[in-house]
Amino acid sequence: MSKPLQLTSAEIIERIRAGRDFEAEATDTGLRIRITDYVPFVCTAIHAGGRMRHELQLKCALDEFDRWQEEDPDTDTFIAPLPITVVGTDSRYAYDLNRAPGEAIFDEAWGRKVWSRPLNREERQRSLARHKRFYEVMAALVGEIERRFGGCVVYDIHSYNWKRWDREVPTFNIGSERIQAKWQSEVTAFAALLSAEELPHDIDTACGINDVFMGRGYNLAFLSERFDNTLVLATEVKKVYCDEETGERYPAITRALQQVFKHAIVAHAWAFAKRHTRYSSPEAARLLSSEPSADVLLVDEELYKLVRGFEVLNHVNPINVERERRAFFASKGATNPQFAYRPLQLEPFELKRQLLRIPVERIEDDSIRKLYEATISAYLDKVDLLATLGTPNFLYNSLRYYGAPSDQDLKNAEYLLHLPEVEEEVRPEKRVGTDVAQQAFLDGMAAYGFKGKVQVTSRIVADAMVNNAERKVLLKKGATFRPKELRYLVHHEIGVHMVTTMNAAEQPLKLLRIGTRVSTRTQEGLAVLAEYLSGNTTLRRLKELAYRVIAVNHMVSGADFVETYRHLTHELDLEAHAAFSLTTRVYRGGGLTKDYLYLQGLREVFELWRAEEDLSPLLLGKCSMEFYDTLQEMMQRGLLKEPKYMPLPFTDPSPERNNPLFDYIVTGIR
Repeated sequence: MSKPLQLTSAEIIERIRAGRDFEAEATDTGLRIRITDYVPFVCTAIHAGGRMRHELQLKCALDEFDRWQEEDPDTDTFIAPLPITVVGTDSRYAYDLNRAPGEAIFDEAWGRKVWSRPLNREERQRSLARHKRFYEVMAALVGEIERRFGGCVVYDIHSYNWKRWDREVPTFNIGSERIQAKWQSEVTAFAALLSAEELPHDIDTACGINDVFMGRGYNLAFLSERFDNTLVLATEVKKVYCDEETGERYPAITRALQQVFKHAIVAHAWAFAKRHTRYSSPEAARLLSSEPSADVLLVDEELYKLVRGFEVLNHVNPINVERERRAFFASKGATNPQFAYRPLQLEPFELKRQLLRIPVERIEDDSIRKLYEATISAYLDKVDLLATLGTPNFLYNSLRYYGAPSDQDLKNAEYLLHLPEVEEEVRPEKRVGTDVAQQAFLDGMAAYGFKGKVQVTSRIVADAMVNNAERKVLLKKGATFRPKELRYLVHHEIGVHMVTTMNAAEQPLKLLRIGTRVSTRTQEGLAVLAEYLSGNTTLRRLKELAYRVIAVNHMVSGADFVETYRHLTHELDLEAHAAFSLTTRVYRGGGLTKDYLYLQGLREVFELWRAEEDLSPLLLGKCSMEFYDTLQEMMQRGLLKEPKYMPLPFTDPSPERNNPLFDYIVTGIR
């Protein structure tokens, strides 16, 4: 978390009235405030803190844990991602912000004596002065929001000890007893949103209204009396995120509650704003901060510096493929190739240590933090993968990262391989070489306004691929292409892989240049979808993807190179040189399982496209479907820019140019 400014309450009020964004901790009251955008709602956690002035500590009869039990720990975490937050940092035993000044200082609380020696008049006055200054800031803040927007809603978050109740009590409770009748429908709406959310471990998210608490707190009363157009929703959370009797914390549930409040508050505030304020926004996500926090920028930059240019495929392609191809066929397919690889230019242990030092825990927004945590975790696995290049452990690490084909993947592959040939694909076609292919890829780049290079090389296994780091297309030396095959490869490599590379370069965050966790499945699925939507799908291509699934499964089941090659040629009737290339793809590095993901990815994105969902969040860079919702929210907020480039087959799809059989065939992939 970034270090807040140290300001007096008067200086905080001055900044609010000047409309400034800032984060500060008050020096003369127990308050921490953060404003990243002025929006028509405020979130408060007035009992989140446990600080107590030294003069009070000396007289307090309760220890830290005793006080913690009746405070509202972690309620500040629940509201941390939201744009305007006010947190009480002093213990409620010093002065209770949810009680009127005359009742704010306890002598006895919850049946226990608070002070070992009575407080003197000056000590009480100092506490009440801090209480007063807290509410001066609250009045200034809500007043400024009402002035700007004509209305405001305050989400006043508390927690409660539930084990002392002798009946079932709800996870959430809204107290509405002192809320004006005109706001009752808003109370019901917020309760419904909370109840619709989900929590781990099957924790019930039922939200009661005036069930365990009635909403008689001072925060609600103070603001409601002063502002006619402000609604205060006093919301209690059952302490399911900790053990109220021992103090044990459950961080995963705390993070889940943060997501619950983020979703419910943003949805409710957006609807409230449309009904009761002058604020307007086309999307609810616009209510969240449009600028990445300093901690997000720090993590993003550190991660990018460590792994930029780190591409698995740059290392796993053997440097002696052609020599081993000749030797393999000279042995009549009886000897496993002995592939060689370029030396690694990294120190695996040191890189992993640096990755683990990235302070990702400082990112307060749980969904964004998970995005970065998953990416860091993925790169730790990638480092392990490359550290075992050319060894038996490479396959194990590939399985950890990419996984293995499921039963459904195998069924899809068998479904495609059993389909009869398409008549027009059986006819012989004149193939073109790399000279024609070079021009086709250059023309493909020009269609998007890209300037790039096309290089012919003997160091790749595939016939064509994009080098993302260098933004160029690599063609395999000696490769030849059927005309339709060349067209779909241009849409695949340029229309998706280079498009997402260029889109990532436009983003204010560098994360999408390096890719989210296992983005391969989604990105290859999009690329194959582009082939289909351009009208260049062939059954030969779909069967090639199916052969990859079978080959990966064969390898994972314990077969060696020769056994998999023979299965492809003898059992599945694949042409010998094509079978060698495909088997090489699968066994390179020691066993690379990623190729089974193409069909999985196609199924996922095809269903999304057919449902007319927005594909933009997946085209911002090297994105995976796993983080679709987070990326969409970040794009709507302005943390990420909408993609500058879109694949031409997506903006002007022509699937009707395919043989009509293909709509049936692709739909049949489950």
